[in-house]
Amino acid sequence: MNKRHLLKTSITTLIFSCFGAAQAQSTPIKFQLDWRFEGPSALFLTPVAKGYFKEAKLDVTVDAGNGSGGTVTRVASGAYDMGFADLAALMEFHANNPDAPNKPVAVMMVYNDTPASVMALKKSGIKTPADLNGKKLGAPVFDAGRRAFPIFSKANNISGVNWTAMDPPLRETMLVRGDVDAITGFTFTSLLNLEARGVKAADVVVMPYPDYGVKLYGNAIIASPKMVKENPAAVKAFLAAFAKGAKLVISNPAAAIADVKARDGIVNVDLETRRLKLAIDTVINSANARAEGFGQVNGPRLSLMASQVSDAFNTKSRVNADAVWNASFLPSKAELDVLPKK
Repeated sequence: MNKRHLLKTSITTLIFSCFGAAQAQSTPIKFQLDWRFEGPSALFLTPVAKGYFKEAKLDVTVDAGNGSGGTVTRVASGAYDMGFADLAALMEFHANNPDAPNKPVAVMMVYNDTPASVMALKKSGIKTPADLNGKKLGAPVFDAGRRAFPIFSKANNISGVNWTAMDPPLRETMLVRGDVDAITGFTFTSLLNLEARGVKAADVVVMPYPDYGVKLYGNAIIASPKMVKENPAAVKAFLAAFAKGAKLVISNPAAAIADVKARDGIVNVDLETRRLKLAIDTVINSANARAEGFGQVNGPRLSLMASQVSDAFNTKSRVNADAVWNASFLPSKAELDVLPKK
């Protein structure tokens, strides 16, 4: 009788131990960035380094990317659970793959305004969008600014532009050499890349899309339908931990770059600190972000963007704004209070 009781007690203890271990186990999340490890990637690397994801019982791995289109595709394929991508690229995927079984959704807005801009050297004589008529513009074919240029063009009555394609590392070099009259790109990427090639910021004309009638959203955190359906609690926990990290990064960008340096030892700390600060000032802590609230979107503005992307990208079907955005996982208002007061 004692042996049977001991055996029963041991089995019960084992069951509860296994249950407890399962409860404590972290949920693995593979996360894909939109680009390589640069200043803005601190937004995701800092919460990893500070243990914020771990505290939320998440085992998050962050990998560099090579463009928003690739990030959307990889999250759709299941290779990654979540990612960081341009909302326009996500919209394009939805509209061009209406029957795809796995379409990622945006769950938190990070770049409330598109970082895209047109940049030219002052010596070219280009000062305003009107000066781009008939000019030669350059950008990689997948560049967000190039893809959305028809919206910029329509808003500013531009016509007769000729495009030259190149690999990303050659974009700013070709502008400096005079191979193209202007380029499109993310402001905080191309402007600093031009400086790295010996061009002073004062000698560059920057025309940010948001300042010239283009109200597109920029990058958002996206999640796979599998994550959304099977582990909604993990998605919510991820966003809360991210918001906590984002607040820290925004309050002290210089310190956050150490977390980027830890992932890629060859990054230029001063350059990436400037890049991060520029991203914060122009697209994260923007007037629109403060008006709409960090992480959130405005319904009519989202619908307008869906219509504009459908036209500019010539998609197979119209973009359904309701299908690309899911706000149900957003943290509380207090947790989303990450932007410094102005």
